[in-house]
Amino acid sequence: MKYAICNEIFEGWSLPDTFAYARKAGYDAVEIAPFTLGGPVTSIAPERRREIREQAAAAGVAISGIHWVLVKTEGLHLTSPDEVVRARTARYFVELVDFCADIGGMYMVVGSPKHRDLVPGVTASMAFDWAAGVFSKAVRRAEERGVTICFEPLAPFETNFVNTAADAIRFSRMLGSRAMSVILDVKAMCSEAMPVADVIRASRGAFSYFHANDRNLKGPGFGDVDFRPIGAALRDVGYDGYVSVEVFKFEEGPEVIATQSRENLRAAFDGI
Repeated sequence: MKYAICNEIFEGWSLPDTFAYARKAGYDAVEIAPFTLGGPVTSIAPERRREIREQAAAAGVAISGIHWVLVKTEGLHLTSPDEVVRARTARYFVELVDFCADIGGMYMVVGSPKHRDLVPGVTASMAFDWAAGVFSKAVRRAEERGVTICFEPLAPFETNFVNTAADAIRFSRMLGSRAMSVILDVKAMCSEAMPVADVIRASRGAFSYFHANDRNLKGPGFGDVDFRPIGAALRDVGYDGYVSVEVFKFEEGPEVIATQSRENLRAAFDGI
């Protein structure tokens, strides 16, 4: 497995400094939230994209991909009953794929809970079909650009559309492409009926990315989630992709979060 960390943890830091510290803390890659770069990806020029890729390479880290992809966007929604909104969203996902590839990323994580919520009158069946239609062109572009789109199951308190890994896998398979997959997130899996390790084993071969965090929204090892069985399950299913640290509470500061999360994962996973 390889290890990554999300760049929004380093709020206020330059990207070169973020890349350098991630490398120092023992990470292989950084995961980029486009909103931290100032807005929608359509506003990020080709020259800036090339610069980001070169800055990461200079620091000796990869860019694993992008996430929080619909933050600071307007008028976008995966399951809207409005065809115009869905078409606009579909076009933006193609732009996101290009941005991800342009900065050297391979994975595009799609969580965006409020941009997929079902509004009254929209059934789950309708939403599955509409959302698949939104992703259709982006998946084709992802095949061309070497990007894997990873749809994220989220807890019921976050969204009312796709709350389990099983549903996310069913949805991803509707697209019929290796460029459409699933991400598993520890925080989200904590809301499922099965233990996290069992969810991982049940999802064998069907997920391509992994977020490490705690149910308390902090880093791995900062709460009561035991990561030892999680590491064992990842090894059991032969997962060799990225384990990326994503947190939502930053009280400890970026240096402590980054360094201690990596140490906690090393302690939990190494030797399994």
